[in-house]
Amino acid sequence: ASLARCLPRRARLAPRSTPSHTSRLPPPLYHSHPSLSMGVVADSAKLVFACAGIFFSFSYFAVLQEDVYKKDYAGEKFIYTFFALLIERGINAAVALFGIMLFGGSGVKIPYMQIFNSGVSQVLAMAASNEALRYVSYPTQVLGKSCKMVPVMAGGIILGGKKYSLVQYLQVGLITLGVTVFNFGGKRKGGAADSAYGLALIGASLVMDAVTGGLQDRVKISTKNLNPKDPKAKPTMHESMFWTNASGCLVALVLAFLTGHLIEGVAFCQRNPEVLNAVLVYSLASAVGQNFIYYTITQFNALLLSTVTTTRKIFSTVYSVLRNPANSLSPEQWTGCGLVFLGLLIEILEKAFKKAPTTDAKKKAQ
Repeated sequence: ASLARCLPRRARLAPRSTPSHTSRLPPPLYHSHPSLSMGVVADSAKLVFACAGIFFSFSYFAVLQEDVYKKDYAGEKFIYTFFALLIERGINAAVALFGIMLFGGSGVKIPYMQIFNSGVSQVLAMAASNEALRYVSYPTQVLGKSCKMVPVMAGGIILGGKKYSLVQYLQVGLITLGVTVFNFGGKRKGGAADSAYGLALIGASLVMDAVTGGLQDRVKISTKNLNPKDPKAKPTMHESMFWTNASGCLVALVLAFLTGHLIEGVAFCQRNPEVLNAVLVYSLASAVGQNFIYYTITQFNALLLSTVTTTRKIFSTVYSVLRNPANSLSPEQWTGCGLVFLGLLIEILEKAFKKAPTTDAKKKAQ
């Protein structure tokens, strides 16, 4: 007691504490948060769900579309591309409108003209791609479209002001090299030879893909500018799907009328009703696939969507080869396929190694 009276009051009232070196230990690098683990599982489930929907719906779509344009109908072939696009876009727009009525809209201001322009370029890309089916083999057409990441990247840089990492450039380079090896690597195959006109159509389709990608980036920026009080403003998946397909439907109607595809296509379907049935079925498959596409864009990002669609096209190519022996591939072409898959694998590994640390750093900075 006498000793306590001799000590200063501050020392007497000081609480007991653990040694200072233990209190200064840094926090553990990784914490086990149940909510974080559940979030990762939920995102993985969403990705698997989206990939499965895109793979199955568009693979079925591609097979039926190939049959429509390649099959012989009483000595004639179906060549009315814009008529088929008119039906497909109309069904896509109708399904999207039903989705808006069922789930509601975003309630934000939307740059309709920019979406309209992206729908125009998108339908022109589809028209060129579908038209190319009559002048090149299906594997060539699909793998030509598999280098879509190159024009989309260029469109993002020129029109959208985006920047890409060195790994992304490497990935695109490998995929492009794989497509080049496939097309020009000493291929020898049966069936009709690829014509210069068909390859030009594929080139035009890729240019329109670049324009579409750039305009889609502008739509996101413009939507935020139109809604300054809502930094997360964006159209719903069904709103984007509806306005894009509605504008594409109008463009397809005009082109079908000007080219005579509308009247002649109707007459062809009257002579061959099975053609109309096939077009309706693959249009429904396209509508289902577009739901998954816009779901992927909403839940993830456009680059991941490009990866998924590119992988789907490669699987469609391999399936087409196995399904039709006339589309057999040479060893050089299989090497090209391997390079494409290597490019896709690089992106998957790059995202797996940097996703978690980058996300945590961004959250702490905010």
